[in-house]
This record gives sequence, C-alpha cells and structure tokens, in this order.
Amino acid sequence: MNAIQTVSLTKYYGKSRGIIDVNLEVPEGDFFGFIGPNGAGKSTTIRTLLGFISPTGGSAKILGKDIVRQKSEILPYVGYMPSEAAFYHNMKVREVIRYSAALRSKDCSQEARKLCGRLELDGEKRIRELSLGNRKKVSIVCALQHRPDLCILDEPTSGLDPLMQREFYSILEELNAEGTTVFLSSHVLSEVQRHCKHAAVIRDGKILASDSIERLGQTHTKRVSLRGAGAVPKLEGIRNLEQNGDTMTFLYGGALEELLNMLSALPLTDLNITEPDLEEVFMHYYGKEEER
Repeated sequence: MNAIQTVSLTKYYGKSRGIIDVNLEVPEGDFFGFIGPNGAGKSTTIRTLLGFISPTGGSAKILGKDIVRQKSEILPYVGYMPSEAAFYHNMKVREVIRYSAALRSKDCSQEARKLCGRLELDGEKRIRELSLGNRKKVSIVCALQHRPDLCILDEPTSGLDPLMQREFYSILEELNAEGTTVFLSSHVLSEVQRHCKHAAVIRDGKILASDSIERLGQTHTKRVSLRGAGAVPKLEGIRNLEQNGDTMTFLYGGALEELLNMLSALPLTDLNITEPDLEEVFMHYYGKEEER
C-alpha cells in the first residue's frame, strides 16, 4: 500500500493556480523528498492532502483512506510540521507540547521528554521568548511525539542551526528505519540528496519528474571542468558555463563521443568529467520545462 497516492490532484484559488494534475505515489516506509522553490506548490499540495483546503479536482489517499471522506480517520496517524508554526505566545513549551498530545487523546510524555532532550529544548520557557530555531524545535516535538505512521514535513529545517539539523535528520532516519514514512518538502537540494530515497520535482504547480534519487540523476548530463582550454568550446549541448581564470566549468548534455573528440584537440592542463549534483539535475528538469 502507498502511504500517499494522488490522482490528478488539483487546487485552484479562484482563477489563480495552486496545483494542477499532481500524480504522486509514496510507498509505505519511504523517505520521500518533495523538491521545488518557494511558490512551486509544495505547501498547497500538503495542505490539500491533510484536508486543510479542499481540492478543486482529482483525488488522493493517505494510508489507504480518502482525504475528503475519511479525513478524521487519517489525522491520528499523521505527524505534520508546517513551514511556519504558530503557537500561543504566553504558553510554556511543555504546555504547548502537552496540549498537542491531548488533542490526540494520547500520553506522549515519555517520547516528548526524549525529543526535547535530543533537541536541547527548554520546556519551561514561554513561546514568546523563543528564537525561530527553538520554535521549530517545538514544532518538531509536536509532530513526532506520538510516533506517527506518516510524517509530513514542510520546509522543516529553516531556522535550525547545522548541529540541530543533523540531530533532526538522525531522529527521522531512526523513525524511518522502524517503518515510519517520511514525506519532506524542501528547496534545500543537498538535504534531499543526502537523506531521501525517492523524490519528486514540482514547478508552477505541476510535477516535472518523480523517481528514485539515483534515477533522477540519470539525465545523460555531465559536469565538465577544463583548465587551459582558452576559448569556449564550440559544441552544442553546453549549458551553465562559468569561467574563473583559466578554468571553465559547464554542463554538457550532448553526445559524449563529440565531447571527447573536441577535448582531444584542446591544449588542456587539467580535465574533470563527473555526474552533476542534485542541484544541477534540478536545473536540468526546469530547463526542459522552459523549452516547451
């Protein structure tokens, strides 16, 4: 069974685009990245899945249950972390966490204490006294303390320092190893590449690609770095050219044989051909969309 499955899921705000014909399959137990810049439709997709806003068209299921007809049956099994969490400013951290657990009619005190310890979160401070990073930690504890079957996390690491980001992902990976499905929206591509098994790329409300991290990277594009080439090589398929002194780097999407023939005629002092990283792959998919 898929933890998340959508079929042509669509949301319009009046005449304004939200998401259009979103088709996703997230298997149970997956660690799934949802990649896109701000405004691409990530948050709209998540809010529609969770029933916070109603779809204009299409359908979706979470843990085998319809997001419209069975919304109340879904939420107890989901841990949701919004990109910007809002809490009552005068409440203490421990009160907010306890209140979140009470909404689920569940005693989560033991798990909450463990999470607060790992995230170095002071339960006696009031929300108004917290930095953005510490408010994020409160949101993490509220989302994970009931050990959900599915975690839906919207830009979760913004505001966290690097050490807390590392601890946060350690927590997620432990939950995932125990069977929890993680659905993570992000525009930080290095995070997705490092932690996710599969990912989908979204732009302007439409899914451009969805596959394993390895297959998403198989674009037949190479990252080429040359030293001593002199003039820019005259070859079709060169993109994103950058020059720094006598070194130039670019992405090449043409025939590899043509590239090698061209390079053999240049007075090079150094050459490096590698696979592109996920950020460059991301731009590859966006570039293909712009060409249409």
